[in-house]
Amino acid sequence: MTHAFFTPPAGGRYVLRNARAPRCLVDDPLAADLRPAGDGDLVALDLAVEDGRIAAIAPAGATDAARGPDMDASLVLPGFVDLHTHLDKGHIWPRRQNPTGDGAGAALATMQDRTAHWHAEDVRRRMDFALRTAYAKGVVAIRTHLDSLAPQAQISFPVFRAMREAWAGRIDLQASSIAPVDIFLTDEGVQLADIVAESGGNLGCVTRSLRHPAEPTPPEVDEGLARLLRLAAERGLDVDLHVDESTDPRARSLIRVARAALAQGFKGRILCGHCTSLALQTDEFIAETLAACRDAGIAVVSLPTVNMYLQDRSREAVRTPRWRGVTVLHEMKAAGLDVAVAGDNCRDPFYAYGDHDMLDTYTQAVKILHLDHPFADWIRAASATPAAIMGLQGRGVLKAGMPADLMVLRARSYSEMLARHQFDRTVLRRGRAIDTTLPDYRELDELVEGRH
Repeated sequence: MTHAFFTPPAGGRYVLRNARAPRCLVDDPLAADLRPAGDGDLVALDLAVEDGRIAAIAPAGATDAARGPDMDASLVLPGFVDLHTHLDKGHIWPRRQNPTGDGAGAALATMQDRTAHWHAEDVRRRMDFALRTAYAKGVVAIRTHLDSLAPQAQISFPVFRAMREAWAGRIDLQASSIAPVDIFLTDEGVQLADIVAESGGNLGCVTRSLRHPAEPTPPEVDEGLARLLRLAAERGLDVDLHVDESTDPRARSLIRVARAALAQGFKGRILCGHCTSLALQTDEFIAETLAACRDAGIAVVSLPTVNMYLQDRSREAVRTPRWRGVTVLHEMKAAGLDVAVAGDNCRDPFYAYGDHDMLDTYTQAVKILHLDHPFADWIRAASATPAAIMGLQGRGVLKAGMPADLMVLRARSYSEMLARHQFDRTVLRRGRAIDTTLPDYRELDELVEGRH
């Protein structure tokens, strides 16, 4: 068992005394009265655990010393939520690398690997490896996109359903389809919508087309989006889209998503991921787009580590990237949109790195997106906000009555947490410390014998 810095008392009934937590994550009537402590919005508190749940939250020092350990100002956080991943792609890098490091190279390499290898057992084993890793890191909920061009949807969605059942009570799992937008103009799109509905998933696409792969905003996008929204509405599905993941300012599909939703009066949730090309537009067009998104109730998830890795990468070895490759998240939040950050790809042609660690994703997001000076409530973008978008009430916050699924860090401040990897974090599930030993990559060697 990996040695965490802290082990809770035996018996399941104790108080974490003199701990710290972000005020914005304390969902309790006392939150406004808790004493400030440390940088940002941190507050000092005592957190009681009984029978696997958070029993109460009180001001630090209010609890008798006999009831639990003095945490010496250590941070206590709720389990984080990964709103946008690709568990079906994960960990194929050793057998299918991306020689160019850009989006086009990633798409080609992934297609080749999918065609050659993505049978049910291959997908299942890589998903299970990813979930065990995320669990050890303290992640409590994940939404994964599943490549859905035929025949892959018929393979991957049954695997997902089995994994969701197997992991119930440990990680809340959701799935979204991903396919080019124009397949929803065909019978294949209808069949995919039925598979998604059967799986209790979210209907999704990427705003690129098979017919015009070189077009950043293809001519089919309006009709395809309209059809997707109708199929989702007929089946009572929410929508989760990959939008404008591009360095090309001609990629302007996000405003079209908003207009299509408004025209149809779509009542479900809409989440748009990436939206990177919006950062290359004029201020006037950005404002127009965000107003339309606000009116349509669209939420946005940024994937900062992956997009910084992919975007503005040149095939010329001597050229340094000129921009960070991320969307206008500050402006979106200021405009009233719900915004989140997520992990996206892991050790696949779209991102050669990553470890399913949402605390690390948040740490990197702070630096890439400047979610500091002030820290404000940006930590909600990795916890409470994605939980709400997924419809998981009470997740991503510290709240009495909710399961004591927590991360306890040695760090005492944002500065300490963001400066040093929290490898020795204690992960609590139902109030008890779990084994945070990570699965060994050697488990996957048999699957990646064709590695370069």
